[in-house]
Formats: sequence, C-alpha cells, structure tokens
Amino acid sequence: MRTYNYFVVELDKLINDKLTLKSGLELHIDHRFNDNGEFENRVTEGPVVAAPFKIDSGVEPGDTLYFHHLVVMQGGQVLTGMDNHYIVKCSKEAINNQAIAYKSKKDGKIRPLFGWSLLEPVEEDDDLKSDVIDVVQLKEKLPTKGRVAFDSEELEEIGVSVGDVVGFKENRDYRITIDGKEYYRTRVQDLLYAEVYDD
Repeated sequence: MRTYNYFVVELDKLINDKLTLKSGLELHIDHRFNDNGEFENRVTEGPVVAAPFKIDSGVEPGDTLYFHHLVVMQGGQVLTGMDNHYIVKCSKEAINNQAIAYKSKKDGKIRPLFGWSLLEPVEEDDDLKSDVIDVVQLKEKLPTKGRVAFDSEELEEIGVSVGDVVGFKENRDYRITIDGKEYYRTRVQDLLYAEVYDD
C-alpha cells in the first residue's frame, strides 16, 4: 500500500478496556459510567501498515506509531474498505500532524515526528511558602515545565537537547504513554524557554 500524506495503522480496538496487574490479573474497564472514559482510555499507538511516500519520516511498516487521540475518537478515521486500518494525518507542521512519534523496529529507539517534543514531567516549586502558616492550595497547579526525553531536528534547531528542562504554555501538557511511561507531548512551537544553570 502506498499513501501520500497519511500513515495507516492497524488497530484491534480504539479504547483500552483492560488493565493487567503485575500479578497477571486482568481487570475490565466499563466506560459507560465515565463521561470522559473515551478520552482517558483511548488507544494512541499501533503498528504501521503504510507510511507516506511524499514525506520523508524515517518510519517503515512494522514500526510502532504513537499518534494523537483524535485518530480514534468517535469511531476513528477508518481507511475506506478496511475495518481495522486507521488513517493518521502526517504533515511537517505539528499543528496538522497527528503522528507524534515512532519506535523503530530495527533499533528500538523512539523519535518524535515533525514539530512534536516528548517531555518527562518534572517537580515544580510551589510559589507560596511560609514558615509560620500552612499554605493550602485549593486548585491544582497546571504543569508548565518538562525535561526533554528524546532529541529531534526541531529541538536541535532551537538549541535544546535531551535532559534540558523547558517551559511551555499552560494547558500544553497533553499526556501520552509510550512503553508504559507517561510523557507530555508538546509542540516545539509551544516551548517558551530552556532553563540554563551557571556552573
């Protein structure tokens, strides 16, 4: 199969409805009682069946593609005539690119795609501190920092590399799980600064 500007992934299901504990016990999740269940438990990865030939992504059939949750929301973007094959839009501009990253079957490395960065959560200092009274925060502070987990050309262009702590706009900490670890998937254009420390 040859595609122009799309990845095609093969998915058995769109919602993760099963949780396996370390003991091997399987728990089945019933989403009917959770208004946000489809969003929180959506599938965001799958094996690549076809990669776009008009865009050089480095992705090959058999690699694992990590993608935006919109690919599977409300029934997903099904490839016409193929029930379990789903279209993932690909663009060199992150705002139009649903392909976040991929893991190569050859070397097992994870690489962000076209304008996306993957950040590890970092501890952020609370603004309010007191030795006299207990400070109580009624509202959870939204994350605005992360540590760069994987290199990319776009990050290199702005002088940022793996391990750097970067700041981003509030509400840009979209979560994605890759190999069992949670990351923030953030567009490179939403990064505001990199923390610099003098030795």
